[in-house]
Amino acid sequence: MLIKLIGSGWKNTSLVDVHGSVTFTLWLCMCNLKCPFCHNWRLASNEGSICKPLDISRLLDDLSASRSFIDYLHVTGGEPLLQYTGLLWLFKEAKEMDVATSLNSNLTLYMPLKKLVDQGVIDHVATDLKTPFDELSGLGDASNILFKQFTESLRLIVEKNIPLELRIPVAKNLTFKTLEKTVESIMPTLSKHVENTVVIVNPLLSKPLTNPRSVEWCDKYCMPSEVELEGVAGVFRRLGFKTFIKEVPR
Repeated sequence: MLIKLIGSGWKNTSLVDVHGSVTFTLWLCMCNLKCPFCHNWRLASNEGSICKPLDISRLLDDLSASRSFIDYLHVTGGEPLLQYTGLLWLFKEAKEMDVATSLNSNLTLYMPLKKLVDQGVIDHVATDLKTPFDELSGLGDASNILFKQFTESLRLIVEKNIPLELRIPVAKNLTFKTLEKTVESIMPTLSKHVENTVVIVNPLLSKPLTNPRSVEWCDKYCMPSEVELEGVAGVFRRLGFKTFIKEVPR
């Protein structure tokens, strides 16, 4: 079987892509969202200058050489589920090496996720809880159906008891205003998974720290205050989640 994956490359050892874990991190190209704060937007847009067919043989060789000192093969993007056929194959190869797998996904592509989950090849999931979803996804009203897919994907993860890293991208003067309503909509599902979920509160960053898709948007909404970050964290701590705040570089 000829496997093709389009990506920008990989890092054999990373300490920053999964909370508390060492990962072999692979970046795949293409995404179905247009998040204005995205700093991987060139990769998400599948720009030919950085997105190429990956050398699968070399990728597997490097993964095999790294397996004794990593916790996960972590695949991020972009949106990896847009390449779910190749991703399924890769995760199966990792499992053959006795390497656990981690998927960083926006969880809006339910059926591709289900195909991987049903095959038992996902050991960990990381995702953003974007709120307000229409604004942070960059899709406006067109995002409604995708948020429904997101909640269905969360339900699947909970049903299969897959460890979850729930990241909260905090947009200044936006996220905290809509957070309680968004959390209320997912808690009937997520309340069953509190012990198997880690919440990471992520301040959205602007230039010169990152190169976001929309500098104008980030000038307005990025770099939230510590008060806002603590407020967001407090919502999840009161619900019993293990919650951590990423420091805002100043």
